[in-house]
Amino acid sequence: MDDPRPLLRRLFDAAVAAADPARIVAAHLPARPAGRTVVVGAGKASAAMARAFERAWDGPLAGLVVTRYGHACPCERIEIVEAAHPTPDEAGFDAARRIVERVSDLGEDDLVVALISGGGSALLTVPAPGLTLADKQAVNRALLRSGADIREMNVVRRHLSAVKGGRLAAAAAPARVVSLVISDVPGDDPAAVASGPTVADPSTLADARAVVRRYALDLPEAARRALDDPANETPKPGDPALARAETHLIATPKASLDAVAAAARDAGLTPLVLGDAIEGEAREVGTAMAGIARYARRVGEPVAAPAVILSGGETTVTVRGEGGRGGRNTEFLLGLALALDGAAGIAALAADTDGIDGSEDNAGAVVLPDTLARMRAAGVDPAAALAANDAYSAFAAVGDLVETGPTLTNVNDFRAILIAGGA
Repeated sequence: MDDPRPLLRRLFDAAVAAADPARIVAAHLPARPAGRTVVVGAGKASAAMARAFERAWDGPLAGLVVTRYGHACPCERIEIVEAAHPTPDEAGFDAARRIVERVSDLGEDDLVVALISGGGSALLTVPAPGLTLADKQAVNRALLRSGADIREMNVVRRHLSAVKGGRLAAAAAPARVVSLVISDVPGDDPAAVASGPTVADPSTLADARAVVRRYALDLPEAARRALDDPANETPKPGDPALARAETHLIATPKASLDAVAAAARDAGLTPLVLGDAIEGEAREVGTAMAGIARYARRVGEPVAAPAVILSGGETTVTVRGEGGRGGRNTEFLLGLALALDGAAGIAALAADTDGIDGSEDNAGAVVLPDTLARMRAAGVDPAAALAANDAYSAFAAVGDLVETGPTLTNVNDFRAILIAGGA
Protein backbone atom coordinates (compact mmCIF):
# COMPACT_ATOMS: atom_id res chain seq x y z
CA MET A 1 0.00 0.00 0.00
CA ASP A 2 1.43 3.38 -1.02
CA ASP A 3 1.32 6.06 1.68
CA PRO A 4 -2.44 6.63 2.12
CA ARG A 5 -2.12 9.74 4.29
CA PRO A 6 -2.44 12.35 1.50
CA LEU A 7 -5.54 10.71 0.07
CA LEU A 8 -7.19 10.31 3.45
CA ARG A 9 -6.45 13.94 4.25
CA ARG A 10 -7.97 15.10 0.93
CA LEU A 11 -11.16 13.25 1.80
CA PHE A 12 -11.30 14.89 5.23
CA ASP A 13 -10.69 18.31 3.67
CA ALA A 14 -13.60 17.71 1.27
CA ALA A 15 -15.89 17.05 4.24
CA VAL A 16 -14.84 20.31 5.89
CA ALA A 17 -15.09 22.35 2.69
CA ALA A 18 -18.70 21.26 2.13
CA ALA A 19 -19.63 22.91 5.45
CA ASP A 20 -17.50 26.06 5.10
CA PRO A 21 -19.65 29.03 6.18
CA ALA A 22 -17.96 31.23 3.57
CA ARG A 23 -19.44 28.97 0.89
CA ILE A 24 -22.93 28.34 2.25
CA VAL A 25 -24.29 31.22 4.34
CA ALA A 26 -24.97 33.66 1.49
CA ALA A 27 -27.48 31.29 -0.12
CA HIS A 28 -29.71 31.41 2.96
CA LEU A 29 -30.19 35.12 3.65
CA PRO A 30 -33.66 36.09 4.92
CA ALA A 31 -35.65 39.01 3.50
CA ARG A 32 -34.69 42.39 4.89
CA PRO A 33 -37.04 43.59 7.63
CA ALA A 34 -38.76 46.96 7.96
CA GLY A 35 -37.08 47.36 11.33
CA ARG A 36 -33.77 46.41 12.86
CA THR A 37 -31.60 43.38 12.07
CA VAL A 38 -29.86 41.82 15.05
CA VAL A 39 -27.45 38.93 14.59
CA VAL A 40 -26.77 36.62 17.51
CA GLY A 41 -25.23 33.20 17.69
CA ALA A 42 -23.24 30.55 19.48
CA GLY A 43 -21.05 27.65 18.46
CA LYS A 44 -17.67 26.70 17.07
CA ALA A 45 -18.69 27.93 13.60
CA SER A 46 -20.65 30.99 14.72
CA ALA A 47 -17.89 33.55 14.16
CA ALA A 48 -17.19 32.30 10.64
CA MET A 49 -20.93 32.30 10.01
CA ALA A 50 -21.14 35.88 11.28
CA ARG A 51 -18.33 37.00 8.98
CA ALA A 52 -20.00 35.35 5.99
CA PHE A 53 -23.40 36.85 6.87
CA GLU A 54 -21.96 40.31 7.38
CA ARG A 55 -20.22 40.24 4.00
CA ALA A 56 -23.38 39.10 2.20
CA TRP A 57 -25.92 41.36 3.96
CA ASP A 58 -26.66 44.62 2.13
CA GLY A 59 -28.49 46.39 4.95
CA PRO A 60 -27.74 47.70 8.43
CA LEU A 61 -27.14 45.20 11.20
CA ALA A 62 -25.62 44.79 14.62
CA GLY A 63 -25.05 41.79 16.77
CA LEU A 64 -23.06 39.55 19.08
CA VAL A 65 -21.98 35.92 18.76
CA VAL A 66 -19.94 33.75 21.09
CA THR A 67 -17.49 31.11 19.88
CA ARG A 68 -14.79 28.90 21.33
CA TYR A 69 -11.37 30.29 22.20
CA GLY A 70 -9.25 30.28 19.05
CA HIS A 71 -12.26 30.24 16.69
CA ALA A 72 -12.84 33.99 16.27
CA CYS A 73 -13.04 35.74 12.89
CA PRO A 74 -12.76 39.51 12.39
CA CYS A 75 -16.10 41.26 11.81
CA GLU A 76 -16.91 44.95 11.44
CA ARG A 77 -20.49 45.17 12.75
CA ILE A 78 -20.95 41.95 14.73
CA GLU A 79 -19.14 41.64 18.04
CA ILE A 80 -17.27 38.34 18.46
CA VAL A 81 -16.67 36.98 21.95
CA GLU A 82 -14.54 33.92 22.71
CA ALA A 83 -15.34 31.63 25.62
CA ALA A 84 -14.56 28.19 27.01
CA HIS A 85 -15.70 24.84 25.64
CA PRO A 86 -16.68 22.18 26.69
CA THR A 87 -16.94 23.52 30.26
CA PRO A 88 -18.49 27.03 30.33
CA ASP A 89 -16.73 30.01 31.84
CA GLU A 90 -17.48 33.60 32.90
CA ALA A 91 -16.83 34.94 29.37
CA GLY A 92 -19.52 32.68 27.92
CA PHE A 93 -21.92 33.46 30.75
CA ASP A 94 -21.49 37.23 30.21
CA ALA A 95 -21.85 36.92 26.42
CA ALA A 96 -25.00 34.81 26.73
CA ARG A 97 -26.55 37.26 29.15
CA ARG A 98 -25.81 40.14 26.77
CA ILE A 99 -27.27 38.19 23.83
CA VAL A 100 -30.54 37.77 25.71
CA GLU A 101 -30.55 41.50 26.49
CA ARG A 102 -30.01 42.39 22.82
CA VAL A 103 -33.10 40.51 21.65
CA SER A 104 -35.41 41.33 24.55
CA ASP A 105 -36.55 44.80 23.41
CA LEU A 106 -37.42 44.07 19.78
CA GLY A 107 -40.73 44.58 18.00
CA GLU A 108 -42.75 42.95 15.25
CA ASP A 109 -40.85 44.75 12.47
CA ASP A 110 -37.46 43.57 13.70
CA LEU A 111 -35.47 40.53 12.63
CA VAL A 112 -33.22 38.29 14.70
CA VAL A 113 -30.80 36.11 12.76
CA ALA A 114 -29.51 33.32 15.00
CA LEU A 115 -26.31 31.63 13.79
CA ILE A 116 -26.18 28.28 15.57
CA SER A 117 -23.63 25.49 15.40
CA GLY A 118 -22.29 22.69 17.53
CA GLY A 119 -20.56 23.71 20.74
CA GLY A 120 -23.17 26.32 21.49
CA SER A 121 -24.47 24.45 24.53
CA ALA A 122 -21.37 25.27 26.57
CA LEU A 123 -20.84 28.68 25.00
CA LEU A 124 -24.39 29.97 25.51
CA THR A 125 -24.77 29.59 29.26
CA VAL A 126 -27.37 31.37 31.37
CA PRO A 127 -28.24 29.13 34.32
CA ALA A 128 -31.85 28.55 35.30
CA PRO A 129 -33.00 30.47 38.38
CA GLY A 130 -31.34 29.19 41.52
CA LEU A 131 -28.26 27.83 39.73
CA THR A 132 -24.81 29.37 39.58
CA LEU A 133 -22.20 29.15 36.85
CA ALA A 134 -20.28 26.77 39.12
CA ASP A 135 -23.35 24.51 39.22
CA LYS A 136 -23.54 24.48 35.41
CA GLN A 137 -19.83 23.71 35.18
CA ALA A 138 -20.26 20.75 37.53
CA VAL A 139 -23.22 19.48 35.47
CA ASN A 140 -21.21 19.71 32.24
CA ARG A 141 -18.28 17.82 33.74
CA ALA A 142 -20.58 15.08 35.00
CA LEU A 143 -22.27 14.74 31.61
CA LEU A 144 -18.99 14.62 29.69
CA ARG A 145 -17.67 11.78 31.85
CA SER A 146 -20.92 9.80 31.91
CA GLY A 147 -21.02 8.09 28.52
CA ALA A 148 -24.34 9.78 27.70
CA ASP A 149 -24.84 10.62 24.03
CA ILE A 150 -25.24 14.20 22.80
CA ARG A 151 -29.04 14.06 22.72
CA GLU A 152 -29.21 12.89 26.33
CA MET A 153 -26.73 15.54 27.43
CA ASN A 154 -28.74 18.27 25.77
CA VAL A 155 -32.02 17.15 27.36
CA VAL A 156 -30.44 17.87 30.74
CA ARG A 157 -28.76 21.09 29.61
CA ARG A 158 -31.97 22.52 28.14
CA HIS A 159 -33.83 22.12 31.41
CA LEU A 160 -31.12 23.77 33.50
CA SER A 161 -30.86 26.86 31.28
CA ALA A 162 -32.59 30.21 30.94
CA VAL A 163 -31.67 30.44 27.24
CA LYS A 164 -31.67 26.95 25.71
CA GLY A 165 -34.63 24.86 24.57
CA GLY A 166 -36.38 27.68 22.70
CA ARG A 167 -36.03 30.28 25.43
CA LEU A 168 -33.85 32.61 23.34
CA ALA A 169 -36.51 32.78 20.61
CA ALA A 170 -39.19 33.33 23.22
CA ALA A 171 -37.19 36.23 24.63
CA ALA A 172 -37.04 37.79 21.14
CA ALA A 173 -40.82 37.65 20.55
CA PRO A 174 -42.62 39.31 18.83
CA ALA A 175 -39.67 39.81 16.45
CA ARG A 176 -39.18 37.37 13.60
CA VAL A 177 -36.41 34.87 14.38
CA VAL A 178 -34.56 33.12 11.54
CA SER A 179 -32.06 30.50 12.64
CA LEU A 180 -29.32 29.34 10.29
CA VAL A 181 -28.00 26.07 11.68
CA ILE A 182 -24.93 23.98 10.94
CA SER A 183 -25.82 20.57 12.30
CA ASP A 184 -23.37 18.44 14.24
CA VAL A 185 -25.86 15.95 15.65
CA PRO A 186 -27.04 12.54 14.43
CA GLY A 187 -30.37 12.96 12.69
CA ASP A 188 -29.98 16.73 12.31
CA ASP A 189 -32.62 17.58 14.91
CA PRO A 190 -32.29 21.38 15.29
CA ALA A 191 -33.54 21.09 18.89
CA ALA A 192 -30.35 19.17 19.65
CA VAL A 193 -27.84 21.51 17.97
CA ALA A 194 -26.42 23.73 20.73
CA SER A 195 -29.40 22.58 22.82
CA GLY A 196 -31.80 24.40 20.50
CA PRO A 197 -31.92 27.97 21.89
CA THR A 198 -34.39 29.06 19.19
CA VAL A 199 -36.28 25.78 18.70
CA ALA A 200 -39.25 24.37 20.61
CA ASP A 201 -38.22 21.54 22.90
CA PRO A 202 -40.17 18.26 22.70
CA SER A 203 -38.34 16.80 25.72
CA THR A 204 -39.51 17.25 29.29
CA LEU A 205 -38.23 17.65 32.81
CA ALA A 206 -39.14 14.01 33.35
CA ASP A 207 -36.89 13.06 30.43
CA ALA A 208 -34.03 15.03 31.97
CA ARG A 209 -34.50 13.32 35.32
CA ALA A 210 -34.48 9.95 33.55
CA VAL A 211 -31.06 10.73 32.03
CA VAL A 212 -29.75 11.64 35.47
CA ARG A 213 -30.94 8.30 36.85
CA ARG A 214 -29.75 6.28 33.84
CA TYR A 215 -26.16 7.45 34.24
CA ALA A 216 -26.21 7.94 38.02
CA LEU A 217 -25.08 11.53 37.50
CA ASP A 218 -23.61 13.27 40.53
CA LEU A 219 -25.26 16.68 40.19
CA PRO A 220 -25.20 19.67 42.53
CA GLU A 221 -28.24 19.84 44.80
CA ALA A 222 -29.38 23.07 43.11
CA ALA A 223 -29.49 21.27 39.75
CA ARG A 224 -31.54 18.43 41.20
CA ARG A 225 -34.01 20.92 42.67
CA ALA A 226 -34.24 22.73 39.33
CA LEU A 227 -35.11 19.50 37.51
CA ASP A 228 -37.97 19.01 39.99
CA ASP A 229 -39.34 22.54 39.48
CA PRO A 230 -42.17 22.78 36.89
CA ALA A 231 -41.19 26.41 36.27
CA ASN A 232 -38.11 25.11 34.42
CA GLU A 233 -40.12 23.31 31.74
CA THR A 234 -39.11 24.48 28.26
CA PRO A 235 -41.32 25.96 25.50
CA LYS A 236 -43.02 23.18 23.57
CA PRO A 237 -44.06 22.89 19.89
CA GLY A 238 -47.03 25.17 19.28
CA ASP A 239 -46.02 27.69 21.94
CA PRO A 240 -47.27 31.13 20.75
CA ALA A 241 -43.98 32.74 21.80
CA LEU A 242 -42.25 30.76 19.03
CA ALA A 243 -44.86 31.42 16.33
CA ARG A 244 -42.49 33.65 14.33
CA ALA A 245 -39.40 31.47 14.71
CA GLU A 246 -38.13 29.47 11.72
CA THR A 247 -35.10 27.24 11.30
CA HIS A 248 -32.96 26.41 8.25
CA LEU A 249 -30.30 23.71 8.19
CA ILE A 250 -27.54 25.09 5.96
CA ALA A 251 -24.92 22.35 6.44
CA THR A 252 -25.25 18.77 7.63
CA PRO A 253 -23.06 15.71 8.13
CA LYS A 254 -24.86 13.98 5.25
CA ALA A 255 -24.05 16.78 2.82
CA SER A 256 -20.38 16.53 3.80
CA LEU A 257 -20.36 12.74 3.36
CA ASP A 258 -21.97 13.17 -0.06
CA ALA A 259 -19.17 15.57 -1.03
CA VAL A 260 -16.54 13.10 0.20
CA ALA A 261 -18.16 10.25 -1.74
CA ALA A 262 -17.88 12.35 -4.90
CA ALA A 263 -14.22 13.09 -4.15
CA ALA A 264 -13.59 9.37 -3.58
CA ARG A 265 -15.07 8.47 -6.96
CA ASP A 266 -12.84 11.08 -8.59
CA ALA A 267 -9.88 9.33 -6.95
CA GLY A 268 -10.92 5.95 -8.39
CA LEU A 269 -12.42 4.57 -5.19
CA THR A 270 -15.83 3.04 -4.62
CA PRO A 271 -17.41 4.78 -1.61
CA LEU A 272 -19.56 2.89 0.86
CA VAL A 273 -21.42 5.36 3.09
CA LEU A 274 -22.57 3.75 6.32
CA GLY A 275 -24.47 6.84 7.41
CA ASP A 276 -24.08 10.10 9.27
CA ALA A 277 -25.48 8.93 12.61
CA ILE A 278 -23.11 6.20 13.84
CA GLU A 279 -23.17 6.17 17.62
CA GLY A 280 -21.96 3.96 20.45
CA GLU A 281 -18.87 3.54 22.59
CA ALA A 282 -15.97 4.78 20.45
CA ARG A 283 -13.65 1.80 20.97
CA GLU A 284 -16.48 -0.66 20.30
CA VAL A 285 -17.46 1.12 17.10
CA GLY A 286 -13.81 0.83 16.08
CA THR A 287 -13.90 -2.92 16.64
CA ALA A 288 -17.09 -3.25 14.57
CA MET A 289 -15.69 -1.14 11.72
CA ALA A 290 -12.53 -3.25 11.67
CA GLY A 291 -14.65 -6.34 11.08
CA ILE A 292 -16.40 -4.70 8.13
CA ALA A 293 -13.08 -3.55 6.66
CA ARG A 294 -11.40 -6.94 6.97
CA TYR A 295 -14.36 -8.68 5.35
CA ALA A 296 -14.38 -6.19 2.48
CA ARG A 297 -10.66 -6.68 1.95
CA ARG A 298 -11.00 -10.48 1.97
CA VAL A 299 -14.18 -11.16 -0.03
CA GLY A 300 -15.12 -7.86 -1.67
CA GLU A 301 -18.32 -7.36 0.29
CA PRO A 302 -20.12 -5.14 1.17
CA VAL A 303 -17.82 -3.19 -1.15
CA ALA A 304 -15.05 -4.27 -3.49
CA ALA A 305 -11.59 -2.71 -3.31
CA PRO A 306 -10.27 -0.20 -4.04
CA ALA A 307 -12.84 1.41 -1.83
CA VAL A 308 -13.40 3.70 1.11
CA ILE A 309 -15.89 3.13 3.91
CA LEU A 310 -17.29 6.46 5.10
CA SER A 311 -19.28 7.34 8.17
CA GLY A 312 -20.17 10.22 10.42
CA GLY A 313 -21.96 10.77 13.69
CA GLU A 314 -20.81 11.07 17.26
CA THR A 315 -19.52 8.21 19.35
CA THR A 316 -19.11 8.43 23.10
CA VAL A 317 -16.22 7.81 25.47
CA THR A 318 -16.77 6.49 28.96
CA VAL A 319 -13.80 7.69 30.98
CA ARG A 320 -12.21 4.75 32.77
CA GLY A 321 -8.61 5.86 33.26
CA GLU A 322 -7.12 8.79 35.15
CA GLY A 323 -4.90 11.32 33.43
CA GLY A 324 -5.27 9.88 29.92
CA ARG A 325 -5.51 12.15 26.89
CA GLY A 326 -7.70 11.68 23.86
CA GLY A 327 -11.04 12.29 22.23
CA ARG A 328 -13.67 10.22 20.48
CA ASN A 329 -11.74 9.89 17.24
CA THR A 330 -8.40 8.78 18.62
CA GLU A 331 -10.18 6.31 20.90
CA PHE A 332 -12.15 4.98 17.94
CA LEU A 333 -8.95 4.60 15.93
CA LEU A 334 -7.04 2.81 18.66
CA GLY A 335 -9.91 0.35 19.02
CA LEU A 336 -9.90 -0.07 15.24
CA ALA A 337 -6.13 -0.62 15.10
CA LEU A 338 -6.20 -3.25 17.83
CA ALA A 339 -9.00 -5.12 16.06
CA LEU A 340 -7.24 -4.91 12.67
CA ASP A 341 -4.02 -6.16 14.27
CA GLY A 342 -1.85 -5.04 11.38
CA ALA A 343 -4.12 -6.28 8.59
CA ALA A 344 -2.58 -5.47 5.21
CA GLY A 345 -4.18 -3.05 2.79
CA ILE A 346 -6.33 -1.15 5.31
CA ALA A 347 -5.77 2.41 6.53
CA ALA A 348 -8.05 4.90 8.23
CA LEU A 349 -8.50 8.49 9.28
CA ALA A 350 -10.97 9.72 11.87
CA ALA A 351 -11.24 13.36 12.88
CA ASP A 352 -13.65 15.94 14.20
CA THR A 353 -14.60 18.37 11.45
CA ASP A 354 -14.17 21.29 13.87
CA GLY A 355 -10.46 20.48 14.09
CA ILE A 356 -10.54 19.60 17.79
CA ASP A 357 -10.90 16.02 19.02
CA GLY A 358 -12.40 16.41 22.48
CA SER A 359 -10.33 19.03 24.25
CA GLU A 360 -6.97 18.25 22.65
CA ASP A 361 -4.98 20.12 20.00
CA ASN A 362 -5.52 17.53 17.26
CA ALA A 363 -8.47 16.86 14.99
CA GLY A 364 -7.92 13.12 15.03
CA ALA A 365 -5.34 10.63 13.78
CA VAL A 366 -4.56 8.02 11.15
CA VAL A 367 -4.13 4.26 11.35
CA LEU A 368 -1.80 2.34 9.01
CA PRO A 369 -1.05 -1.39 8.82
CA ASP A 370 2.13 -0.88 10.86
CA THR A 371 0.62 1.45 13.50
CA LEU A 372 0.65 -1.07 16.36
CA ALA A 373 4.17 -2.23 15.56
CA ARG A 374 5.47 1.34 15.56
CA MET A 375 3.69 2.10 18.85
CA ARG A 376 5.27 -0.92 20.51
CA ALA A 377 8.67 0.02 19.12
CA ALA A 378 8.19 3.46 20.69
CA GLY A 379 7.52 1.85 24.08
CA VAL A 380 3.72 2.21 23.98
CA ASP A 381 1.41 -0.66 24.90
CA PRO A 382 -1.64 0.08 22.69
CA ALA A 383 -4.06 -2.04 24.72
CA ALA A 384 -2.95 -0.39 27.97
CA ALA A 385 -3.27 3.04 26.37
CA LEU A 386 -6.84 2.26 25.33
CA ALA A 387 -7.70 1.00 28.81
CA ALA A 388 -6.40 4.28 30.24
CA ASN A 389 -8.25 6.48 27.69
CA ASP A 390 -4.81 7.63 26.50
CA ALA A 391 -5.14 7.23 22.74
CA TYR A 392 -3.76 10.72 22.07
CA SER A 393 -0.42 9.82 23.64
CA ALA A 394 -0.25 6.56 21.70
CA PHE A 395 -0.71 8.26 18.33
CA ALA A 396 1.52 11.19 19.29
CA ALA A 397 4.35 8.72 20.03
CA VAL A 398 4.39 7.61 16.38
CA GLY A 399 3.61 10.97 14.74
CA ASP A 400 0.18 9.93 13.46
CA LEU A 401 -1.97 12.69 14.92
CA VAL A 402 -3.93 14.82 12.44
CA GLU A 403 -3.53 18.49 13.35
CA THR A 404 -5.51 21.11 11.44
CA GLY A 405 -6.24 23.83 13.96
CA PRO A 406 -9.80 25.18 14.18
CA THR A 407 -11.62 24.66 10.88
CA LEU A 408 -14.33 27.22 11.80
CA THR A 409 -17.13 24.80 11.03
CA ASN A 410 -18.56 21.69 12.70
CA VAL A 411 -20.50 18.81 11.14
CA ASN A 412 -19.36 16.29 13.71
CA ASP A 413 -16.98 13.37 13.34
CA PHE A 414 -15.68 12.05 10.03
CA ARG A 415 -14.34 8.54 9.51
CA ALA A 416 -12.79 7.07 6.38
CA ILE A 417 -11.43 3.51 6.12
CA LEU A 418 -9.44 2.91 2.95
CA ILE A 419 -9.45 -0.59 1.47
CA ALA A 420 -6.63 -1.08 -1.02
CA GLY A 421 -6.96 -3.31 -4.06
CA GLY A 422 -4.70 -6.29 -4.75
CA ALA A 423 -3.56 -9.15 -2.58
